[in-house]
This record gives sequence, structure tokens and C-alpha cells, in this order.
Amino acid sequence: MSTPSQEPKGGGNWPKDEFGRSEVIAQFWWVLPVLLAIVMALLLPVLNRARGLANKRNQAIAYCAQDQDYAEPVLREFTRQSGVKAPAVYDSEAVKTVGLANRLLAERPHPRCDVFWGNEELRTRQLAAQGVFRETNGWAAFGYRTRRIVVNTNRLSMASAPRSLLDLTNGAWRGKVALAYPQFGTTATHFHALRQHWGDAVWLAWCRALAANNPFLVDGNSVVVKTVARGDAWIGLTDSDDIAAGQAEGLPVAALPMTEETLLIPNTAGVVRGAPHPEAAQRLFEFLQRPEVVRQLVAAKALEGVSSAEITSPTLKVNWDTLLRDLEDTTARLNAIFLR
Repeated sequence: MSTPSQEPKGGGNWPKDEFGRSEVIAQFWWVLPVLLAIVMALLLPVLNRARGLANKRNQAIAYCAQDQDYAEPVLREFTRQSGVKAPAVYDSEAVKTVGLANRLLAERPHPRCDVFWGNEELRTRQLAAQGVFRETNGWAAFGYRTRRIVVNTNRLSMASAPRSLLDLTNGAWRGKVALAYPQFGTTATHFHALRQHWGDAVWLAWCRALAANNPFLVDGNSVVVKTVARGDAWIGLTDSDDIAAGQAEGLPVAALPMTEETLLIPNTAGVVRGAPHPEAAQRLFEFLQRPEVVRQLVAAKALEGVSSAEITSPTLKVNWDTLLRDLEDTTARLNAIFLR
């Protein structure tokens, strides 16, 4: 009695032995890499976008009023240590700080900056008062430089140089004094603080007499030093770091000692409210305040000292609330006197 042949269940055309199946797979070996290439082509734009977003998150955008020559090495070191990029926007010498301050104010609804690195205190306090920085731990000051009288040592001996800013209105110094426009930068801060120090009447009379004494009004404190070094002016009002830079170039300039009319100028750092990269911003904010970073800036002559606590001589004491209250009025008076 014959036995029916046993057919495997689920028959079809697929080979029934291992050799046959291997032969079929070998004929279609090229399909797998093609499918893999298609999948990679589809995923690559997604991966690139994700990588781009990650790179953008790993940065802290800085607006720097500190001079680029001094700021760039610090920001490079921050990137080296942290892996966080720190692209920076710098300002011009003539309108130092004011231009960046106006930009931060304009961008308040949609911030683009993470950290503001200021080179003086007034504009930082002004920005803080207008809500530019985050509410808690919004900004900090570190290190200091000073406003000084600088003299041409070929024209004046230290003994014969004026000791007070009030003396600069004397006829002996007519056409021999240089200063940056007092509506901008540290010169503005100094003039605002002097109004508070002397009182309205003395300050206003001094400003008018100084303007009438035919001073050189120039675009920035470094230009003041060069103007004095050339002998065009004999005396200048400028910042200690610009005097140090001139001396490093071998220019015949020297700073007069600090007095009660001397303004201390710290650097500042502030984290912008709604910063687009808050974690990276906090890391840069903390880095700029490190003692070793401040010492690096002192060594580069960007700052004069690490802490104002080390100063023993009297200097200007500023009531910042009052100064900010009178800011617009003082600026309007300076414009009326010094704009030509």
C-alpha cells in the first residue's frame, strides 16, 4: 500500500534546502547596502540638524565693552577649559559701552546676548535698573582701573603738573588739555561722579570754564594718551590702562597720583534676562570673576588691580542711586556745554 508523499507545510517557491536558500540570498546581496544607504540619506539631515542645535546650545554670546585685545585671550581660555564657545561682539573706542548698552536695550524683547562684559560701572548699573539682567545675581564687578591725569614728561615735570582737576581751567593750560567726549564711556562716568562730589554750582562752572579753555576733544581715551605723547596737549584725562599701553610703547607719558577726585573703574559682567543659552552664560559669568582671570587682566595692564580693598589713598565715593536719578539731566548739560 503506497504512502502519500509528505509535502512541507506552507509550501511555495522558496527553496527547501539550505544550499538553495543560500544561493537565493547570494543573488540579492546588493539589496542590504542599498537599503542602508537610503536609510542613512534620510537620517543624515536630521542628525546634522541635531548636531547644529547642540553646537548652538554649547555657546555663550558675549557683548564686550572690554578692549578686544584684552578680552579675546580670556574668552579663548574659557573655551579651552570649558569647551563652550564664546563668540563676541565688540564696540568702538569712541562710544565705548554706550553702543552696546543701546543694543541690549533694543533687544530686550528678544535677547541675542548671553553675557555683557562691561569695562565700567555706570552703564552696567543703568542696564540693571532697566531690567536687562536677570533678577537674581544679575551682575557683578571685579578688578579695577582708575581715571588719571596723564602728562607729557618732556613738557612737564611731575612737580609742576596740576594736582587737581579744578586747576585745568587756569589760563596756563589753555589749549594744552586733552579729553575724550564726556558724553561717552568712562569720561562720562567720571564727569557724572564729579558733579556729585563738587556739587552742582562748582561742577557746572568747572565744565563751562574747561570747555572755554579750548581743550582737545578726541575720540577715546587711547587717543588722549597719543595726543599728549605727541605734545599737542601737555595734560590729559584718561584711564590707567591707556597710560600703561602708552608707556609700553615707549611714549613720554606718566600718570599723576590718585586723589579724592580719582574714579575707580571696575570691570563688570552681567547675565542677560532671558539669555538664549542660560547654562553656558552662567559658566562664562563665573569664569570672568575668577581671581586667576582678574590677575591675567592685571598682568596684561587691562586692569590696575585685583581688588579696590588694596587702595589706601582717598578716591571718589559715588552714590549710584543719586547718579542714576540725575543721569539724563547731567547728560543734557554735558551736551549743551561740550557738543560742537
